[in-house]
Amino acid sequence: MREAAFVKQNKEKWIAFEKAMRLNYQITPDYLADYYIQLTNDLAYAQTYYPESKTLQYLNSLASEAHQKIYKNKKESKNRIVSFWKYEFPIFFLQYQRTLLYAFLIFATATAIGIISTINDDSFVRLILGDNYVNQTLENIDNGDPTAIYKSGGEVGTFLGITINNIRVAFLAYAFGIITSLGTGYILFSNGVMLGAFFTFFYNRDLLFEASKTIWLHGTIEISVIVIAGCAGLIMGNSILFPKTYSRRVSFLKGAKDGLKVVVSTIPFFIIAGFIEGFVTRYSNMPVWLALSIIFSSLFLIVYYYIIYPIILNKKYA
Repeated sequence: MREAAFVKQNKEKWIAFEKAMRLNYQITPDYLADYYIQLTNDLAYAQTYYPESKTLQYLNSLASEAHQKIYKNKKESKNRIVSFWKYEFPIFFLQYQRTLLYAFLIFATATAIGIISTINDDSFVRLILGDNYVNQTLENIDNGDPTAIYKSGGEVGTFLGITINNIRVAFLAYAFGIITSLGTGYILFSNGVMLGAFFTFFYNRDLLFEASKTIWLHGTIEISVIVIAGCAGLIMGNSILFPKTYSRRVSFLKGAKDGLKVVVSTIPFFIIAGFIEGFVTRYSNMPVWLALSIIFSSLFLIVYYYIIYPIILNKKYA
C-alpha cells in the first residue's frame, strides 16, 4: 500500500486517539488499550514499509505517549468499584448489545422448543427436570401448593445456596466459550429448553399464572442474567472464530477479558435474585399486585442497566 493511501485510511483514527489523550476526554482504560493495540499494529506496518518517513515518526511519538498514559503509576480512586458499575461497564457494554441479542434469540428458540415438546409429550418434562422434581411438584399440587418447593429450607441458607449456584452457572456459560461460541450456545440452549418445559408443565395443569407470579419473582433477574452470562461466553467464543484484524491470540485474550467483565457485572444481580428467592418467593400468598410490581421492577432494572443506560451514557460522552 502506498504511504499516502495508508495515511488516508487511518488518519481519522490517529487524530481521534490523539485528541482523546491530550484533551483529557473521558476514555476508559479498555478503550485506551484497544486504541493502543491498533496503533502499535499501524506502527509495525509503518516500520516495515515506510522506515524513513514522517508517518513513522508521528506514530512512534503517539505510541510512546499512549504507553506512558497506560502504564504510568496512578493512584486508584476509592470509588473504583462504584465507578465500574456506574460508568465504566455501561459505556463498555454498548458495543456488545448485539451479541446480547444473539444470546437472547438462542435462549428464546430453545424455550420455544421446550414448550412445544412438553405440549406434545408430557413425559418430556421428566427427561429434562428429572423424576424426583416432577414427583415432588405433583405431590405439592395435590396438597394445594404448587410452588411449595420454594418454601423449604432456611431463608439464609436458601439465599446463599441459590446465589452461589447461579454465579456458578453464569461462569460456566462464560467458560464454555473457550470451545468457541458453540459451547456457550449449548449452555443457553439447555437452560432454555428447561425453562420452556418447566412452565409448560404447569400450563398443562392449568396452574401457569399461579406458578408464574411466584417463580418469576426471582426468575426475572435470574433468567435474564443467565442470558447475559451467555453473552459473555459468546464474546469469548466469537473472538476465537472471528479475530478480525487482530491475531487470533490477541483477539482471544481481548475477548476473554471483555467476557469476564460482563460476567462480573452480573454478580450484584445474582445476589438480588438469590435474596428474593430466599426471603420473598416463599411468601407466594402475597397480593397479586405486589408480586407483579416486583416482577416488572426486576425486568425494568435489567433492561435499563444493560440496554437503555449504556445508550444514554454513550450519547452523553460521545
